[in-house]
Amino acid sequence: MPTPTTSFNQAVIEEFRANGGKVGGPFAGGSLLLLTTTGAKSGKEHTTPLGFVRDGGLLLLVGSNLGGPRHPDWYHNVLAHPTVGVELGTEEFQAIAVPAEGERRDRLFARITAVEPGYGDYQARTSRTLPVVVLERPAHEAAIPAQAGNFAEKMRQVHLWLRGQLRHVRDETDAYFAALAAHQGPGAAPEPGLGLQIRQHCLAFCDALEFHHTSEDAHLFPTMAGYHPELRETFDRLAAEHRTVARIQGELAALLADVGGADPERFRTQLARMSDELIRHLDDEEEALLPILAELPWPPGPPAGVR
Repeated sequence: MPTPTTSFNQAVIEEFRANGGKVGGPFAGGSLLLLTTTGAKSGKEHTTPLGFVRDGGLLLLVGSNLGGPRHPDWYHNVLAHPTVGVELGTEEFQAIAVPAEGERRDRLFARITAVEPGYGDYQARTSRTLPVVVLERPAHEAAIPAQAGNFAEKMRQVHLWLRGQLRHVRDETDAYFAALAAHQGPGAAPEPGLGLQIRQHCLAFCDALEFHHTSEDAHLFPTMAGYHPELRETFDRLAAEHRTVARIQGELAALLADVGGADPERFRTQLARMSDELIRHLDDEEEALLPILAELPWPPGPPAGVR
């Protein structure tokens, strides 16, 4: 049975979508977006209307829960599945949700309360530190074509995102360990404040890669093998590579669980090994499949004979 909160949220969502992002009532004139997350436990999608504050090109959210003692459900969801859907006015896009840490969190929260003082009131009501979440759109996405006319172009879109995201994770890792190495003087080096950022981007990369490979193994490869039996060995080889990459992903995830205590050289070696393995796999896949996939339209049309 729907709770009053879920019924209220659904009414706001429907009004938002029906009016190009404009709503009335308590949100009239405010900055509002719809955030779609994947449930940490259920795996189901959940859409939540949330206020936000702009900071340059960034969108900032606060896990206020109206000053309650617990973080809101959507915050737990983004920790488990960082890739989120965002509806802003009439625009829809995907972003990666990254909680800010340390000094950056405090600076952004000050920026937020300067624009929306009510969040300061919510912080005063609770002993927990209200999380500040930054919705990031990686820069490499700008170079990815927005449209795909066939399956080959769609595969290129996915592969470009994966390559770019992997570069992003490696750059953040280098910056993180460089900041630790630069520490001088007595005492332990302070946390550089990139641990959660690396974790979120790496999780987003792993989630996208797993979804891509699962779709290929379950649907694309069996279908293509039916039409091209001469390539069955190629599909089997690519599927075996998927299992190798998945194993390396698991090892990397174990390292990420404690990035603050990770050995820099071991972490970088593991990440480089995974990167090399993945790039080789993407190159092999494109060489084997792009010529065939270029003949298939995207999005797929109805089966032959169906109108």
